[in-house]
Amino acid sequence: MKADLASQVQAIRWYHTIDLGGGVVTKGIDDTPLRLARLDLPQSLAGLSVLDIGAWDGFFSFEAERRGAARVVAADYFSWHGSGWGSKAGFELARRTLGSNVEDADIDVMDLSPERVGQFDVVFFLGVLYHLRHPLLALERIASVTRKLLILETVVDMVGIDRPAVAFYPGRELNNDPTNWWAPNLPALHGMLRDVGFADVRTVTPEPSATYRAARAVSHRLQGKNSLREAFRQDRAVVHGTKTD
Repeated sequence: MKADLASQVQAIRWYHTIDLGGGVVTKGIDDTPLRLARLDLPQSLAGLSVLDIGAWDGFFSFEAERRGAARVVAADYFSWHGSGWGSKAGFELARRTLGSNVEDADIDVMDLSPERVGQFDVVFFLGVLYHLRHPLLALERIASVTRKLLILETVVDMVGIDRPAVAFYPGRELNNDPTNWWAPNLPALHGMLRDVGFADVRTVTPEPSATYRAARAVSHRLQGKNSLREAFRQDRAVVHGTKTD
Protein backbone atom coordinates (compact mmCIF):
# COMPACT_ATOMS: atom_id res chain seq x y z
CA MET A 1 0.00 0.00 0.00
CA LYS A 2 2.75 2.47 0.97
CA ALA A 3 4.75 1.62 -2.15
CA ASP A 4 1.66 2.14 -4.32
CA LEU A 5 0.96 5.52 -2.70
CA ALA A 6 4.58 6.57 -3.08
CA SER A 7 4.40 5.67 -6.76
CA GLN A 8 1.25 7.76 -7.24
CA VAL A 9 2.83 10.69 -5.41
CA GLN A 10 5.95 10.42 -7.55
CA ALA A 11 3.88 10.77 -10.72
CA ILE A 12 2.49 14.18 -9.72
CA ARG A 13 4.21 17.55 -9.87
CA TRP A 14 3.47 19.05 -6.45
CA TYR A 15 3.47 22.63 -5.28
CA HIS A 16 2.58 21.96 -1.63
CA THR A 17 4.60 19.83 0.76
CA ILE A 18 1.98 17.59 2.40
CA ASP A 19 2.49 14.81 4.93
CA LEU A 20 0.17 12.06 3.73
CA GLY A 21 1.01 9.74 6.62
CA GLY A 22 2.94 6.50 6.72
CA GLY A 23 6.18 8.30 5.98
CA VAL A 24 4.98 9.62 2.61
CA VAL A 25 5.52 13.38 2.11
CA THR A 26 4.92 15.12 -1.19
CA LYS A 27 7.98 16.82 -2.68
CA GLY A 28 6.43 20.23 -3.22
CA ILE A 29 8.56 23.12 -4.43
CA ASP A 30 7.00 25.22 -1.66
CA ASP A 31 8.06 24.86 1.97
CA THR A 32 4.41 24.85 2.98
CA PRO A 33 4.86 24.04 6.69
CA LEU A 34 7.13 27.11 6.95
CA ARG A 35 4.52 29.23 5.18
CA LEU A 36 1.87 27.92 7.59
CA ALA A 37 3.94 29.07 10.55
CA ARG A 38 3.82 32.66 9.23
CA LEU A 39 0.05 32.84 8.80
CA ASP A 40 -1.00 33.14 12.46
CA LEU A 41 -4.05 30.94 11.86
CA PRO A 42 -6.47 30.54 14.76
CA GLN A 43 -5.46 27.41 16.68
CA SER A 44 -9.07 26.26 16.60
CA LEU A 45 -11.52 26.70 13.74
CA ALA A 46 -14.12 24.54 15.48
CA GLY A 47 -17.62 25.09 14.14
CA LEU A 48 -16.50 27.58 11.47
CA SER A 49 -16.80 27.47 7.69
CA VAL A 50 -13.61 28.04 5.68
CA LEU A 51 -13.04 28.90 2.02
CA ASP A 52 -9.52 28.35 0.63
CA ILE A 53 -9.14 30.41 -2.56
CA GLY A 54 -6.38 29.20 -4.87
CA ALA A 55 -6.19 25.92 -2.96
CA TRP A 56 -3.97 24.07 -5.49
CA ASP A 57 -2.84 20.84 -3.77
CA GLY A 58 -5.00 21.65 -0.74
CA PHE A 59 -2.50 21.86 2.12
CA PHE A 60 -4.27 24.77 3.83
CA SER A 61 -7.72 23.31 3.21
CA PHE A 62 -6.70 20.11 4.95
CA GLU A 63 -5.09 22.12 7.76
CA ALA A 64 -8.35 24.01 8.32
CA GLU A 65 -10.16 20.70 8.54
CA ARG A 66 -7.52 19.42 10.99
CA ARG A 67 -8.17 22.47 13.17
CA GLY A 68 -11.81 21.53 13.47
CA ALA A 69 -13.59 23.58 10.80
CA ALA A 70 -17.16 22.40 10.34
CA ARG A 71 -17.00 22.91 6.57
CA VAL A 72 -14.07 23.55 4.25
CA VAL A 73 -14.30 24.39 0.55
CA ALA A 74 -11.16 24.35 -1.59
CA ALA A 75 -11.58 26.64 -4.60
CA ASP A 76 -9.32 26.90 -7.64
CA TYR A 77 -9.42 27.16 -11.39
CA PHE A 78 -6.09 28.31 -12.81
CA SER A 79 -3.97 25.61 -11.16
CA TRP A 80 -6.49 22.80 -11.50
CA HIS A 81 -6.95 23.29 -15.23
CA GLY A 82 -3.27 23.11 -16.07
CA SER A 83 -3.05 26.74 -17.17
CA GLY A 84 0.23 26.85 -15.26
CA TRP A 85 2.26 23.75 -14.52
CA GLY A 86 -0.09 22.39 -11.87
CA SER A 87 -3.21 20.23 -11.98
CA LYS A 88 -5.94 18.97 -9.67
CA ALA A 89 -4.35 15.51 -9.38
CA GLY A 90 -2.42 16.36 -6.22
CA PHE A 91 -5.49 17.71 -4.44
CA GLU A 92 -7.57 14.69 -5.36
CA LEU A 93 -4.90 12.19 -4.30
CA ALA A 94 -4.25 14.00 -1.01
CA ARG A 95 -7.96 14.27 -0.21
CA ARG A 96 -8.48 10.59 -0.90
CA THR A 97 -5.41 9.50 1.06
CA LEU A 98 -6.21 11.68 4.08
CA GLY A 99 -9.84 10.58 4.12
CA SER A 100 -10.78 14.25 4.00
CA ASN A 101 -14.26 15.74 3.70
CA VAL A 102 -12.98 18.97 2.13
CA GLU A 103 -15.30 20.04 -0.71
CA ASP A 104 -14.03 21.42 -4.00
CA ALA A 105 -15.29 24.33 -6.07
CA ASP A 106 -13.95 24.71 -9.59
CA ILE A 107 -14.24 28.49 -9.85
CA ASP A 108 -12.10 31.49 -10.77
CA VAL A 109 -11.51 34.22 -8.18
CA MET A 110 -13.30 36.75 -10.36
CA ASP A 111 -16.45 34.62 -10.42
CA LEU A 112 -16.84 34.39 -6.64
CA SER A 113 -20.11 35.65 -5.21
CA PRO A 114 -22.49 34.73 -2.37
CA GLU A 115 -24.88 33.37 -4.98
CA ARG A 116 -22.23 31.04 -6.42
CA VAL A 117 -20.44 29.77 -3.30
CA GLY A 118 -22.18 31.27 -0.25
CA GLN A 119 -20.41 33.10 2.57
CA PHE A 120 -17.73 31.79 4.92
CA ASP A 121 -16.60 32.68 8.41
CA VAL A 122 -12.92 32.49 7.43
CA VAL A 123 -11.36 32.90 3.99
CA PHE A 124 -7.78 32.01 2.99
CA PHE A 125 -6.28 33.93 0.07
CA LEU A 126 -2.69 32.80 -0.01
CA GLY A 127 -0.13 33.50 -2.71
CA VAL A 128 -2.67 34.59 -5.30
CA LEU A 129 -3.14 38.38 -5.26
CA TYR A 130 -0.01 39.22 -7.26
CA HIS A 131 -1.09 36.81 -10.01
CA LEU A 132 -4.27 38.78 -10.75
CA ARG A 133 -4.70 41.43 -13.44
CA HIS A 134 -7.43 43.20 -11.44
CA PRO A 135 -6.47 42.94 -7.74
CA LEU A 136 -8.88 45.47 -6.25
CA LEU A 137 -11.83 43.97 -8.11
CA ALA A 138 -10.73 40.53 -6.91
CA LEU A 139 -10.68 41.77 -3.31
CA GLU A 140 -14.25 43.06 -3.77
CA ARG A 141 -15.30 39.58 -4.88
CA ILE A 142 -13.52 38.01 -1.92
CA ALA A 143 -15.02 40.46 0.57
CA SER A 144 -18.49 39.53 -0.68
CA VAL A 145 -18.01 35.90 0.39
CA THR A 146 -16.20 36.65 3.68
CA ARG A 147 -18.40 36.80 6.74
CA LYS A 148 -15.73 37.62 9.32
CA LEU A 149 -11.99 37.00 8.75
CA LEU A 150 -9.75 37.11 5.67
CA ILE A 151 -6.21 35.75 5.92
CA LEU A 152 -4.17 37.02 2.98
CA GLU A 153 -0.57 36.23 2.04
CA THR A 154 1.13 37.99 -0.85
CA VAL A 155 4.24 39.50 -2.34
CA VAL A 156 4.66 43.14 -1.34
CA ASP A 157 6.86 45.68 -3.11
CA MET A 158 8.28 49.13 -2.32
CA VAL A 159 8.88 48.08 1.27
CA GLY A 160 9.59 51.06 3.50
CA ILE A 161 7.63 53.59 1.41
CA ASP A 162 4.91 55.13 3.58
CA ARG A 163 2.67 56.32 0.75
CA PRO A 164 0.27 53.66 -0.63
CA ALA A 165 1.71 52.42 -3.90
CA VAL A 166 1.49 49.38 -6.17
CA ALA A 167 4.21 47.97 -8.44
CA PHE A 168 3.16 46.78 -11.90
CA TYR A 169 5.03 43.96 -13.66
CA PRO A 170 4.06 44.07 -17.37
CA GLY A 171 6.50 41.31 -18.32
CA ARG A 172 8.67 38.92 -16.33
CA GLU A 173 9.96 41.46 -13.81
CA LEU A 174 8.91 39.42 -10.77
CA ASN A 175 10.66 36.04 -10.52
CA ASN A 176 10.81 35.76 -14.31
CA ASP A 177 7.13 34.74 -14.21
CA PRO A 178 4.69 36.25 -16.73
CA THR A 179 1.73 35.40 -14.46
CA ASN A 180 2.89 37.92 -11.83
CA TRP A 181 1.18 41.28 -12.38
CA TRP A 182 1.00 43.51 -9.30
CA ALA A 183 2.40 43.83 -5.79
CA PRO A 184 1.21 46.55 -3.38
CA ASN A 185 3.17 47.90 -0.48
CA LEU A 186 1.65 47.43 2.96
CA PRO A 187 -0.04 50.87 3.16
CA ALA A 188 -1.71 50.17 -0.20
CA LEU A 189 -2.73 46.66 0.82
CA HIS A 190 -4.26 47.91 4.07
CA GLY A 191 -6.08 50.65 2.18
CA MET A 192 -7.45 48.25 -0.41
CA LEU A 193 -8.78 45.89 2.24
CA ARG A 194 -10.44 48.70 4.18
CA ASP A 195 -11.96 50.02 0.96
CA VAL A 196 -13.69 46.68 0.26
CA GLY A 197 -15.12 46.38 3.76
CA PHE A 198 -12.57 45.06 6.24
CA ALA A 199 -12.70 47.53 9.12
CA ASP A 200 -9.81 46.05 11.10
CA VAL A 201 -6.65 45.28 9.12
CA ARG A 202 -3.34 44.18 10.65
CA THR A 203 -0.06 42.80 9.37
CA VAL A 204 0.97 39.69 11.31
CA THR A 205 4.44 39.18 9.79
CA PRO A 206 7.32 41.22 11.25
CA GLU A 207 8.71 44.18 9.33
CA PRO A 208 11.81 42.95 7.48
CA SER A 209 15.11 44.52 8.47
CA ALA A 210 17.44 46.05 5.89
CA THR A 211 19.92 43.23 6.55
CA TYR A 212 17.27 40.58 5.85
CA ARG A 213 16.14 42.35 2.69
CA ALA A 214 19.74 42.62 1.46
CA ALA A 215 20.34 38.89 2.06
CA ARG A 216 17.07 38.04 0.33
CA ALA A 217 18.02 40.26 -2.63
CA VAL A 218 21.37 38.50 -3.04
CA SER A 219 19.65 35.09 -2.86
CA HIS A 220 17.14 36.09 -5.53
CA ARG A 221 19.88 37.45 -7.76
CA LEU A 222 21.87 34.24 -7.47
CA GLN A 223 18.75 32.28 -8.45
CA GLY A 224 18.28 34.49 -11.48
CA LYS A 225 14.91 35.79 -10.28
CA ASN A 226 15.30 39.55 -9.86
CA SER A 227 17.89 42.28 -9.87
CA LEU A 228 19.40 43.29 -6.52
CA ARG A 229 17.61 46.63 -6.60
CA GLU A 230 14.19 45.10 -7.30
CA ALA A 231 14.52 42.27 -4.80
CA PHE A 232 15.65 44.63 -2.03
CA ARG A 233 12.29 46.42 -2.27
CA GLN A 234 10.26 43.20 -2.12
CA ASP A 235 9.11 40.77 0.56
CA ARG A 236 6.16 38.53 1.44
CA ALA A 237 3.62 39.56 4.04
CA VAL A 238 0.58 38.16 5.80
CA VAL A 239 -2.37 40.43 6.59
CA HIS A 240 -5.56 39.67 8.49
CA GLY A 241 -8.67 41.62 7.58
CA THR A 242 -11.67 41.44 9.93
CA LYS A 243 -15.22 42.62 9.39
CA THR A 244 -16.84 44.15 12.44
CA ASP A 245 -20.55 43.99 13.29
